[in-house]
Amino acid sequence: MNVPAALPRGEGLSGRLLAVLTILAAGLVAAFVAAPRVLAGGDFGGRADLVEALRGSFVASWNSGAADPAPDLQRVVDYWLRYHLAKAAIAAILLAVLIALAVRVLTAFARTGGSTAKGSTARGVLLCGSGALALTLAAGSLLAVVANLQGAAAPYASLLPMVTDGANGAPLTGVLDQIRQQLTTAQNTGAATSPALETMIDDFVRYHAAMVAIAAVTAAILLAAAALLGRRYARTARPERRTRRVLAAGAALTGLLGIVFVVVAVANTTVATDPVPALLAFFEGGL
Repeated sequence: MNVPAALPRGEGLSGRLLAVLTILAAGLVAAFVAAPRVLAGGDFGGRADLVEALRGSFVASWNSGAADPAPDLQRVVDYWLRYHLAKAAIAAILLAVLIALAVRVLTAFARTGGSTAKGSTARGVLLCGSGALALTLAAGSLLAVVANLQGAAAPYASLLPMVTDGANGAPLTGVLDQIRQQLTTAQNTGAATSPALETMIDDFVRYHAAMVAIAAVTAAILLAAAALLGRRYARTARPERRTRRVLAAGAALTGLLGIVFVVVAVANTTVATDPVPALLAFFEGGL
């Protein structure tokens, strides 16, 4: 995050504001990595402790036969909800900062287009590269917001990869075998599953339905932004070549991301409407 801080001042670009935005972005990146575990509370010492607590409580909850997760499992699920909410909030703030930074830098880049001096050309290259970096990081932040909102909407389902990845020990592998057997029977015959598995299926549906809603809203915003940028591009005079290039690139990037989120929404709709095959494929290691 230190590249923009070294930028020369372009026309209309405040060095002080640029430094503040860069430092804030760097701090938010660090916070995204370190702060959520603290903000979420809980008494888990790290990922290994979390996985151990999750797997033990998962097995106990399954063996109880109850629909509702056992208290120890619910404690892990509640922690995971808070963890995702913290990550989503930090990523959303980071996204706003990076967009502000990219807009400032690329606007300055567009305004340096009138000069052909060697220094102006070098400044333009540096501004363009830094703007592209900020936009790339913003796209990553957007994906982080989306993924963590999905995890917060269905924290139980988002914990399942920790249950299955590298699963070992007879109690856990035995439970996973039972789950696979029930899902296979349900897929082939339509037979009912146990209450505990029904809860798992319901949260799996919620997990993908949440992504449908989030991806649809995100796609609508991105495609609307692409249309606005495209309109501004069409109305910008041809001599303003750098401005037109920035607008065209922005329209292309937001439009492409919008299409990607449309595809994501459609794919998750398919899973949400027919969850058993997808959940079985997940437990068999295919997803």
